[in-house]
Amino acid sequence: MSIVGFSFTKITAERKSSVRGKVNINNNIGIKDVKERELSFSKDQSGLEFQFEFTADYEPQLGSIKLNGEVLYMESSKKVSEVMDRWKKEKKLDQELMTKILNSVLMKCNVQALILSQDLNLPPPIPLPKINVNKPGK
Repeated sequence: MSIVGFSFTKITAERKSSVRGKVNINNNIGIKDVKERELSFSKDQSGLEFQFEFTADYEPQLGSIKLNGEVLYMESSKKVSEVMDRWKKEKKLDQELMTKILNSVLMKCNVQALILSQDLNLPPPIPLPKINVNKPGK
C-alpha cells in the first residue's frame, strides 16, 4: 500500500579532524527491525514499523554521520502477517517492499546527511550536480 509516516529517532554527527587529501565516503543503510503497529485508519489494514540505520563514514577517520529512525507503512492485514512471518523466520523482506522502504529512507537521509555535513564542514556524502562552462567554438 503506502508509507504513512517517517521520523528520525536519533541523529549523530561528528567531525574528528580537518579534511585533507583524498576522502572516501562509505554510505550504508539497513533495516534493523520490523514490528507490527496498530493503525486506526481501517479495520482491514494494519501497519508495519521499519526501524532503519543510515551511516556515512568519512575515511581516513575524518568523521561520521549516523541517522536512526522509523518508517510507518500501511498494508492489508494479510500482507502484514506474511511480512512479519518472513521477518521473524529469516530477517528478510520481499524485494519490492524493501525497495520502496529503502528508497524512502534514502531520500530523507541523504537530505539530512547533506545538511549535517555542511554544518560540520565535511564533504557532502552524495555527489552534487556541477556546472561545466563550455567555451564558445568548442
